[in-house]
Amino acid sequence: MTLTRKLWSSTAAIVAAAVLLAAAVALSLVPQPASAASLVRVTNFGTNPTNLNMYVYAPDTVAARPALLVMIHYCTGSASAVHNGGGRDFVTAADRNGYVIVYPEATRDGHCFDVSTQNALRRNGGSDSTGIMSMVSYARQRYNVDPERIVVAGISSGAMMTNVLAAEYPDVFSAGSAFAGVPAGCFATTDGSMWNSQCSGGTLLKTPQQWGDQARAMYPGYTGRYPRMQLWHGTNDTTLAYPNFGEALDQWTNLHGVSRTPASTDQPQSNWTRTRYGATGVVEGISAQGTGHDVPTAGMVGYAITFLGLDRPPTGTTTTTTTTTTTTPPPSQGCSVKAAVNAWNTGLTETITITNTSATAVNGWKLQFTLPGGQTITGGWSATYSPATGQVTATNVNYNAQIAPSAQVSIGFQATHTGNSGPADGFTLNGVRCSAA
Repeated sequence: MTLTRKLWSSTAAIVAAAVLLAAAVALSLVPQPASAASLVRVTNFGTNPTNLNMYVYAPDTVAARPALLVMIHYCTGSASAVHNGGGRDFVTAADRNGYVIVYPEATRDGHCFDVSTQNALRRNGGSDSTGIMSMVSYARQRYNVDPERIVVAGISSGAMMTNVLAAEYPDVFSAGSAFAGVPAGCFATTDGSMWNSQCSGGTLLKTPQQWGDQARAMYPGYTGRYPRMQLWHGTNDTTLAYPNFGEALDQWTNLHGVSRTPASTDQPQSNWTRTRYGATGVVEGISAQGTGHDVPTAGMVGYAITFLGLDRPPTGTTTTTTTTTTTTPPPSQGCSVKAAVNAWNTGLTETITITNTSATAVNGWKLQFTLPGGQTITGGWSATYSPATGQVTATNVNYNAQIAPSAQVSIGFQATHTGNSGPADGFTLNGVRCSAA
């Protein structure tokens, strides 16, 4: 229940934002489950040119190589407001899955993040994004963070910053989820103001190529992959108008080099329309019919957690975890596999869908396959992968160990390549050869 408000505009806008802020505060006062872990302020975390505050939430049990979520608040917000309010589901998932959350907190009047100035819109430019990256560096060292699982999410002003960070530091973030934001660079100004009325009103329209070029200019010379991006927007948003949703989709599909025509469309809830772009869904947009600027709403954060890859149980934690060791090989011709690759200059992501075509449930599995020469896995999801090159074995994690008859499991990985970006082949499930789906 959170909103960006225009702090430099009309009294009506200020009043509206204040009312919605009160709702957010009320939500934060709802009793939450007890936990020994708490929100902790960190000082002296590194270069911090705009005097941001840093807060960290580390659950009672942190994974040995945890993911890191950078969670960014809305205008008028704070670390505690988003931690205890609209972002609470991220905290619950952190308790369950052992990842760490960093909360940047703006301290300027209005508590908005700078996504407008020249310094804000270039890598290491010396504004808010520079301070946030110092927080990321601190957390990476302090918590032994998995560098392949650093993700960012934000609401309104925080959503704008999410897009900016993903454009400026695509080599750091693997994915982002932006709730009611605008394209990276849309809020740029030249008059010293931090509010761009043309952008907020949804009348700043560009081609996908222009939006992509604007983002690429934030990190000149970079030729690697860009983070997977999930975008949320309400059709009735009058604070950051709905056309910004389409403009942001234009930007991120261009950055990923995928078609603006959706690869798939569905409705996770009755008033949501979800579109996915590229064979592996590297860009995802969710349009919420009849919803205003007050996103996230009920249920949205759960979908973001999955998209960001934060729903994986922790591995190597200080507590004992139960793993499935029983393996039931399917009969011959009992499995099929579909592999889909999305490649760029020197990298790729590959999604592998395993279907149990037998009449017997699989309880615990190992999928073996061979990578093309020159490919090296740098990170993966929904399975563990070893080794990183050549013949690889993907082993189930706790939550997807069983594959019922006719059921599917989807896993995937990110890899570098030296020219051959083809899919893996030679798939066997528990030693049994799988057919191509």
